[in-house]
Amino acid sequence: MGIIIGLVVALIVVVVVVNAIQQHKEKQEQERRAKAAKQKAIIDETEELILNLTHLPSNPKVVEILNRRSLSACKAMSQIMPEVKGIKNRIQEMEARLSASEDLAASATGSDEKFILPDNEQQLVVILQTIKKLRLMLKSEQAKGALDAQTFMHEDQKFDVMQLRISVESLFKRGMQAYNKEMLGSARQYFEKALQTLVEHPLQTEYTTRKQEEVENQLEEITTALKSSNAKDAAKKAKAEEDDLDLLFQPKKKW
Repeated sequence: MGIIIGLVVALIVVVVVVNAIQQHKEKQEQERRAKAAKQKAIIDETEELILNLTHLPSNPKVVEILNRRSLSACKAMSQIMPEVKGIKNRIQEMEARLSASEDLAASATGSDEKFILPDNEQQLVVILQTIKKLRLMLKSEQAKGALDAQTFMHEDQKFDVMQLRISVESLFKRGMQAYNKEMLGSARQYFEKALQTLVEHPLQTEYTTRKQEEVENQLEEITTALKSSNAKDAAKKAKAEEDDLDLLFQPKKKW
């Protein structure tokens, strides 16, 4: 009887141990897949950013940073799940692409291409979203130590200036549209918002100075137009009151 009980206990222990080992393996596999999925998401996001760079001025250095980020994530994914089909070929392709982008960045003259805003609102939204994602990417790479502080500051500042221009030019455009439709109150609000954005921006450049002067001139024109409009309204009101008095005190007709 004691032997049977001992065997039952031993069997229970074996089952518990096997289950614990199985659960541990499953947990490890889940963690492995989660890590691989994270690297896959980084690759997908980076590739999308590279495609969306076509909406922005040419920037070989940022292309190089993005290619290095994709390659790093692909290598990490290869270490986590080496059995993934085609991963080695993908790494070779990314290495070649990174090498080409490094050569292009090294030969770049450093002169920035002029940024021309599109008239299409949807394109502007895509550009803004791309810039925001790129700035977050740069910050992440700098935090990981994959990007030096000087390069981060230089590239982030470029995108900051682009965001400023998009915001100000969009407000200015809406202000001019309202002004041309004689919606002076709305126009003034747009121009005042644009002026506030320019004044509060920490980086003052030739663009901010020139645009600030342009916005202030528009606000002066609106102020003059409002004064003229108010004077006309006052004159009309006075004339209407005068006509009412004339009508009230005019001699009554005898019938």
